[in-house]
Formats: sequence, structure tokens, C-alpha cells
Amino acid sequence: MSEFIPTACNLCYANCGILAQVEDGHIVKVRGDKNHPVSKGYTCNKAAQIDFYQNGRDRLSSPLRKKLDGTFEEIDWGTAITEVAAKLSGLRDTHGGDKIMYYGGGGQGNHLGGAYSGAVREALGMRYHSNALAQEKTGLSWVSERTLGGMWHGDFDHCDVALIIGKNPWQSNGIQRARIMLRDLSKDPDKTLIIFDPRKSESAELADIHLAVKPGTDVWCIAAILAYLVQHDLVDQQWLAEHTEGYDRLLDQLRSVPVEDYADFADIPMPQIEAVAKAMASTNRIAVYEDLGIEMSPNSTLCSYLNVLLFVLRGAFDVPGGMHLISGIGSIYGFGASPGVVDDDGYEREYQTSPVSGARVVTGLLPCNAIPEEILTDHPDRIRGMIIESANPAHSLADSAKFRDALTALDTLVVIDVAMTETAQLADYVLPAASQYEKFEATFFNFEYPENFFHLRHPLLPPRPGTLPEPEIHSRLVEALGVFEPEDLAPFHEAVKQGIPALLQAVLQDLPRYQPYLGYIMYRALGPTLPHGAASAAMLVGSCLAFAERDPHAVWRAGFEGQGPMLGINLFMAMLEAKSGLIISSADVENDPTQWRQPGGKIQLQMSEMLDDLEELKEYRMPERTDEFPLLLAAGERRLYTANTIMRDPDWRKSNNPTSLTINPIDANALGITDAATARLVTKRGSLNVLVEFDDRMQPGTMSLPNGLGLNYPDHTGVNGITGTSTNELTDLEDRDKWVGTPWHKHVRARLEPLQ
Repeated sequence: MSEFIPTACNLCYANCGILAQVEDGHIVKVRGDKNHPVSKGYTCNKAAQIDFYQNGRDRLSSPLRKKLDGTFEEIDWGTAITEVAAKLSGLRDTHGGDKIMYYGGGGQGNHLGGAYSGAVREALGMRYHSNALAQEKTGLSWVSERTLGGMWHGDFDHCDVALIIGKNPWQSNGIQRARIMLRDLSKDPDKTLIIFDPRKSESAELADIHLAVKPGTDVWCIAAILAYLVQHDLVDQQWLAEHTEGYDRLLDQLRSVPVEDYADFADIPMPQIEAVAKAMASTNRIAVYEDLGIEMSPNSTLCSYLNVLLFVLRGAFDVPGGMHLISGIGSIYGFGASPGVVDDDGYEREYQTSPVSGARVVTGLLPCNAIPEEILTDHPDRIRGMIIESANPAHSLADSAKFRDALTALDTLVVIDVAMTETAQLADYVLPAASQYEKFEATFFNFEYPENFFHLRHPLLPPRPGTLPEPEIHSRLVEALGVFEPEDLAPFHEAVKQGIPALLQAVLQDLPRYQPYLGYIMYRALGPTLPHGAASAAMLVGSCLAFAERDPHAVWRAGFEGQGPMLGINLFMAMLEAKSGLIISSADVENDPTQWRQPGGKIQLQMSEMLDDLEELKEYRMPERTDEFPLLLAAGERRLYTANTIMRDPDWRKSNNPTSLTINPIDANALGITDAATARLVTKRGSLNVLVEFDDRMQPGTMSLPNGLGLNYPDHTGVNGITGTSTNELTDLEDRDKWVGTPWHKHVRARLEPLQ
């Protein structure tokens, strides 16, 4: 038998370290990697199935070009790169590079390749970017940047109170060693686990307090808890005065909240509101986690703002067991964002917007729900071309039919991916990438604190013939676009012979010219000199240098030596050798100035857009069910055998009825629908037949469909077919947050009809 090789699971945010055994091109056995510095041998059941990703039947093995009849023909890499560069530069020269949009940049666990796209985007003058985070996290990002100056993460290992809002970590992870963490919190009599979820999920079953909110009313429930804290003098007033600004209006508003009425509107008994508030009032070791259950529901941005208050009002920030700002070596967000200016009244002005619909651009990401509006128009600034990398927006974003129309209407669509996805099927050119297990890869979802880690994964298998890693694809495009002549790289090749410091010095000779192309330069000059064939890791040297410069003390405490640039270089070289990953920083929780990032070193609570919305809660407005659509559908639930859509082969699912719609038997019986029957699910966008499964953990009036299904995938004879329901055939672009455009996937109004 072959040896077990360290790598990581690519099926969720956690990216647990695993050991994989490879035989005849297949990943035949998987187990947890005890040497991984964070997951420490933990993994869930899904990691065992990753060979279904690695050896999918629709893996690509040649560049493809669409013919006039809509079919594809194979072409060689030289032709593909030349023609793609010509098409995109032609769009740039005729209409401007800002008419070409970039979408994606890496799904779960493959962020490293997408990071090299910056050179192509710079060469083409591209301005607009989006990815899946823009339908999930931009509301959270916006309020976190405005209040704290960065994104936050909770210390669940040492907290006294854990609040998990709109998430079921038992199935979706999101927190390292999630199931162990949930069990430990549940068993410890000195800790309180609080879950906000309409459904009695596996996580909610372990909770000390399960707040089974009426769907869409989380914001009233959270406001009631905060108001109870204020009205009963359970807020840490001294801490607020010392560490925050702009809280006067906020506290005045919370003093006037009718707590019992808000609790009643959210269907939460007052004793539960009191119990949560009193548990929080007993400590400042409070950890909070929010996720898609509220981020894809009405009032999502206001929810995110109030969730910040859950820990700020108790002084549970920058303390052991509390909340902290994340710090990593790479960004998972966008590029080129123009930050707004906050006026004296606490409103943001002069922020960046999209060219056609005027949608707010947050952290450089254009809202996903606005993308079709930016294409399907005769506006002179409309998007005319796209590069889509490691993403499948034709399937994963709201209103798939509208997205198909939009992507088809583009002058040029280029897709870089591993498989023939629904989006690739619409492309003019498809460029096949090596899989995540055939190249060096990494994730930038590294948010842990006080110790943070990084895992540069080595390849398990050689690249499939006909494919290239994304850094090579982007580098060839840069060269085809004529950014550099071959002789331009000669000084860098010569400098690197003297070591990385000499190479950096060569770049500094003309930094304004070279900096936008630093990834490309490092890949071509430094990459071939790196051990283990780790050329794709070359750009990480710049990230390590910046990381070490920002907080050298944290890097020193993690065990690395060196002063100035050598500290970052030593960190980089250690990454190349640590096949199971390594701790890259260790913060001093008692004295960490990097946590206070706002001007003046104080949290800014006067976010007037949110305070206006907080006042409007007294009007009790929310998208209500109607006689036409009396039920609420959660479109996309993470279950035991669902993950993201890179797992395209339906054979990986080993559970009974993994594709079914779940509904409370009370609702199904009232409709005359039996368990395991097929019924018609209807929304304002469309209708599909679904397999029905009774689940009394669902609230009456609600339904749920799993995510990652409805993919157009070939069976064992090569004939394409669809398994399960593609939820975005039913979701609507117009149902979205008014501030950042995130969709209401967890609040889709629908009806269910029995079939004769």
C-alpha cells in the first residue's frame, strides 16, 4: 500500500488537515492529520469522498473553443492563450478594460491560483470583481470595517458564552473541530451554548438555549436581547466610554425598544431573552458566530451590525475568550475598492458603485444579484466580457435563468475551471486547470486567534495531461498581452541567483511599474528555484513579508527568527517545508495593538444607516407570506452529504434521500402530501418537482432544500442528467438586501402542490 500524504479537505471553510492514500490516480483512503496545527486529526465524514472531486467524469483535459453551432472543439494551449488574449484586449481597446469583469478566484480551499489573476486584471485594466462572498459576507464586511476596522472571529475554545446565529456547525463546520467544540460547550456546566435557528438542527439539539426564531425575525430577537441588556443596566458602561465612540444615539434607541413586543414578534418567550441576557451579563468571555442563515435573509446587514453589539456592549473584544480581529497573509476579498467617506452625521458618502445599477461595492466586490443588470442593458458602461475562474455563477447565484441570459449576452466569456460546469457550458473559451490535488494550493480562510496558521498543500498527483495550474495560465496570458518583453525578466532571473533579498531589491528599482505584476514576476523568476517544484507558491513571499512587517512580534512568538525582510523570508521558507501546515503567528492577547484599527484606536458605533434601520424595526415590516405563497423555503441547506458544487458526481452521497425537500408533517398533511411523495414546488421565479421528506424539526410553515444539487452531470454511459433540485432555478434577483444586495436564499416565499 502507498504512504499517507498530508493535504487538506476542500469541501468547506475549515479545510481540515487530512492524510490521503493514493493508488492508480485515485484517492483511496482518507483520515485526519494529527500533525495539522489546528484540526489536529479532526475531520467529518465528507472528506472521505474527495476522490469524487478528483476523478469526476466531467474533468477537462484540453482547452475548448465554442463553435458557431454551440458545440465545443479542442484546441491547443498556444491557440487558446493567443485567441483569449486577443479577444479580451480587443474589448479593452474598443470599450475600455472596465467593461471586462472578473468573477471567482478560488472556491473552497483553492485561493492560491486565483491570486495570480491580479496581473491579468491589471494588464487589461479590469475594475470590477465579484465572487461568492458577495452573496454572503459583504453586509458583515461593511459593518465590521465601519465599526471595528476589520473582520472578527471568536475564541470558542476559551469563551464562557457562545452565540451561534444562523448556522449549524455540526454539518457546515465554519469553526475548527466544530463537532468537538459543540460537544465540549454543551457538556461544560460553566459554559452556555446559545443557538439561533428556526429549525431544531443537530447543533440546536446540543444548545443550552435554542432560540427558535420565526424565520426572518432574527433582527427583532437580537434587538430585544441588546435592549434588555441596556434597560437593565447590564452593559459595561466604563468599557464603552474608554474604547468606543458614537454610542449615545444607539443606547437611547435601545432604551426605547419594546422588548416583550419584539420577543413576541420573533416567537421567542421572554424567559429565553432574559436567560440569554443574564448569561452574557455574567462575563466578557463571549464568542459570536454568524452565517448564512441571517446573511441570506431580510435585514441581514442590520443583523450583522447588531451582532457586533452583542460582544461590544459587554466589553468582550480583545480579551481572552472573546472576540478578535482576524489577521492573515492573504485576502479573500476583492481589489480596487474606493472606500467611502463617513460624514459628521455617521453616514458613508462617496463610496464606489457599479456602473449601471449603482449598486454599492463593498470590499471591492460587486453584488452578485446586480451582475445581470450590469450586462443585460444598452447602457454604454455595461459589462461586455468576463473571466470566470473556479466558480459556477450560472448555477450558484440567484435566478439561474437570468444568469444564463446574461452570460450568453457577453461579447466574450472565458472560464478557467477543473470541470465542465454549467457556466463553462456557456463560455466562448474554457481553459482547463489542474485539480486542487494536482498542484500546490492554499486557502486564505485562516482566521484563528491568538494562534493563526497557514497550510501550503503539496500535490498528491501529477497534473492531468492537457491541464495547467492557474498561475501558469495567468502568466501565459500576461505574456500574450505584451506587458513584458522576454528580456524584461532577465534582471530578475539574474538577481534571484543571489537570493530572495536581491530579487526584492531588483523589483524596488521600478516599484510603480512592477508592483501590479509582482505575482507574475515572482512566479517566473523565483518559482523555478523553489524546492519541491513549488513554483505556484512564489507569490506568497510577498504576503509573508507584508505579514511579518505588520506584526513582527506575533511572528517571533510563533518561533520564527529574523529582522526586517528576513523575518518574512524565513516564514516563507518554513511554509514550503511544512506539509501539514504551521502556526505563523501567536498574538499577545493582553497587549495586541493590531486589534485597534480605527482612527483614535476606538470602535466606531455611530453607523447611522444601521441606526436608522434599528429605529424602523418598530414598524415590524418584513417580507410576509401570501395566499399565493404561504410557505417559506430555505434554498440551500448544508446536510450530511451536501457540500459545494465542486462535488459534481451524485454518487458521492451515501445517505437516504439526500436530495429531498424537508417539511413539517403538519404542513404536508394539510396539503394532502405523503412522506416520500413527489410534489410541485412553486415560487414567483419558477417551479420544479421535488421529493418530499417529513421532518418534525422544521417549523410549521417552512421547507428546506439542500445545496449543491441539480448539476448537469454525465452518468456512467456519458449521458448528462440532473440529480436533485437546482435551488437557483427558484430564487429571484429582486429579493435582496437593500444595502449590499445579498440575496434572501433563506427566505424564499413558495407553495407546495401535490401531484396527481
